[in-house]
Amino acid sequence: MDRGDTAPDFTLPDDNGDPRTLSGFLASGPVVLFFYPAAMTGGCTAESCHFRDLTAEFGEVGAHRIGISPDAVSRQRAFSAANGFDYPLLSDVDGAVARQFGAWRRFSPLHAKRRTFVIDTDRQVLAVIKSELKFTVHADEALEVLRVRAARQP
Repeated sequence: MDRGDTAPDFTLPDDNGDPRTLSGFLASGPVVLFFYPAAMTGGCTAESCHFRDLTAEFGEVGAHRIGISPDAVSRQRAFSAANGFDYPLLSDVDGAVARQFGAWRRFSPLHAKRRTFVIDTDRQVLAVIKSELKFTVHADEALEVLRVRAARQP
């Protein structure tokens, strides 16, 4: 999945076990969909907490933040509770959605790649952020893309 592509719609359970769709989130604003390898690990916690710490900034541009990993619903729930996340974590246990977005490794114990997709309300991918080791770059760059988008809105 690259900039300019149309993001596929999908349905996955959130950290409460409720089914959530990409189109459902997009109905009320753009989405920052960030894939991370594993809940409760150092880098993923740093990345996810940085998204949490920028709540007000993402609110200013009307964007939804959504984390997604191959972790089970129960692990996502524990991860969210332990860190006070105010956004949903989706469970993609079999990696079907990660594969659709090109964020899946076939031969690795940590299957999900660390990738962030900024998706406009028409499902167009505005940006793809790739960095396995710079954990704050995902939220920071996504926010900048959304600020540029907001400045162009009438």
